[in-house]
Amino acid sequence: MIAVGDLAPDFSLMDEGEKIRQLSDYRGHPVVLYFYPKDDTHGCTKEACGFRDDYRDYEQVEVTILGISPDSTKSHSKFKAKYRLPFTLLSDPGHRICDIYGTWGRKKFMGREYDGVLRTTYLIGTDGRVLHVYQNVKPAEHSAEILADLGKAGV
Repeated sequence: MIAVGDLAPDFSLMDEGEKIRQLSDYRGHPVVLYFYPKDDTHGCTKEACGFRDDYRDYEQVEVTILGISPDSTKSHSKFKAKYRLPFTLLSDPGHRICDIYGTWGRKKFMGREYDGVLRTTYLIGTDGRVLHVYQNVKPAEHSAEILADLGKAGV
């Protein structure tokens, strides 16, 4: 798991429009890098729509939002269009970046155990260092929590 103070590992992934994006492209601006399990599911939709609804607040402080899941670029494109998401969604189908960030692991749902994305967000500073790690987030409240922390951090 990447910790507060660590340099966030750089990566290259395809976005919903099949354009390659690198984390280092956003250096100089704070980044909300959030890992989520699956497009168009209840919790993931609540989380994404929270970021959407608060998007102007993020724009005002020049924060970039990047969502990562193992879903395909096509799935991301549909999800983004359906909910009018104004930020980038990145496809990590082999969960390689999830592994690097420690967001892939054992989960339990309705008595069944399986491997998947552990809902986690990294707040990354302008210098590329991790300012805050959010684990086991509550999707409906998550965006407000991050905005409050951005205010405390003076961003």
